[in-house]
Amino acid sequence: MNRSDWMRLFRGGLALAWLATAMPPATADSLHWRKDQNRVDADIATWDLQQLLTELAAATDWQIFVQPDATRRVNTKFSDRTTGDALRLLLGDLNFALVPQSNGLSRLYVFRTSVQDATRQIHARRPKPIPRELIVTLKPGANIDEIARLVGAKIVGRIDRLNLYRLQFASDQATEAARKFLEGHDQVAGLDANYPVNRRPGPEELAFSSFPALNVKARAGGHDSPIIVGLIDTAIHAQGSPYADFLLPAVSVGPSDNAGPGGEALMHGDSMTQTLLRGLAGVQEGPEGSRVRILPVDIYGSRTVTSSFELAWGVHEALSRDATIINLSLSSDGTMPYLEQLIHHAHQQGVLFFAAAGNSPTTEPSYPAAYAPVIAVTAGNSTGDIASYANRGAFVDAIGPGSMIVNDTQGAAYLVSGTSVATAYAAGIAAGLAERNGNRLTAVEDSIRRNLAPKTVRK
Repeated sequence: MNRSDWMRLFRGGLALAWLATAMPPATADSLHWRKDQNRVDADIATWDLQQLLTELAAATDWQIFVQPDATRRVNTKFSDRTTGDALRLLLGDLNFALVPQSNGLSRLYVFRTSVQDATRQIHARRPKPIPRELIVTLKPGANIDEIARLVGAKIVGRIDRLNLYRLQFASDQATEAARKFLEGHDQVAGLDANYPVNRRPGPEELAFSSFPALNVKARAGGHDSPIIVGLIDTAIHAQGSPYADFLLPAVSVGPSDNAGPGGEALMHGDSMTQTLLRGLAGVQEGPEGSRVRILPVDIYGSRTVTSSFELAWGVHEALSRDATIINLSLSSDGTMPYLEQLIHHAHQQGVLFFAAAGNSPTTEPSYPAAYAPVIAVTAGNSTGDIASYANRGAFVDAIGPGSMIVNDTQGAAYLVSGTSVATAYAAGIAAGLAERNGNRLTAVEDSIRRNLAPKTVRK
């Protein structure tokens, strides 16, 4: 494909979118925010802007976004001021906008001239792991049952082939005691937290749609030598789907409630399946159809939140079934060393990974997108720029359409949006290119990184 082909493919997707390092606190300085009284006291002489906003985020629970190159030395002292007065005194000649949100988490934007420049999020604390849980990687030959007994843990997840286990404890004290014991244990190779991975919002139903039907078909006999895309997501509706010929038997991991989609409501996995096939359709050639197949791996079940352990488990199951492209239309704030190691090893074997950059207009990394082997995909708007809601951090590698119209098994139309859409679309393009070039995935990765790179990535 030449450059004009890439632009045609991307613009075609974008038409669908149009349709629809905190510093430690200084002991001499203080900030007292009395939220219940709307009153603020401050005595600050040494903080810079980063320190101030970090403390402010912790004190207020606001989501705070700042212009990346904004700077300020804070030197002020006052007492019993209102929120507005306090912000003016604290921020000086910088502008700000405080925006209430329906979920109760107000957003504060700090900038010089334009609120659109406030793109970097300030985190008050490190990402919160799932409480009372630890992820343990054992050395070969170690016995997890014996180790769990020693620390008083319940084994709630296990991937024996990776020596990776999810342990649950009765209290915070028991968790901390187990952490200290396991950190020095000679049979433990790794010890990590378990982080939540939220399920993306479902699609919005449309009253009418003139959107063209998906023009793609599966080649008869394509199961003999397929190009397999592992779709790590929710369950999907395979029965009655017009795209059933593309689907391999589904896999479920995690608790026993992972028993299929249930009901008629369109699932996130359904939307990503159709979006992936839309990307495939853009590069498919010839009338005989495609050998690409999709392996659905459900890591959510009936839950709205899964964990990084189930995510790693789902990736492992897809890889063990010969998936060579992995689609991760999801993200988490927490780092996952055991998943990063799994991804690095698989990438060395030629597997391609695509992951969503995140639906926050910040430059903060999200995971697993920020891991080096992963192609991190953000969402674009109708002009080809990064969408206003999408992450634009330096870790971002590619851009795709941020919205897509999809259908349920009854033909009703829905609009689904976000960087998860862009990710699935890019993975579909990669699958089509792999089929065209004889499954030379290194060349496919080079093409995606070169031709789908965002025009600008602001740091």
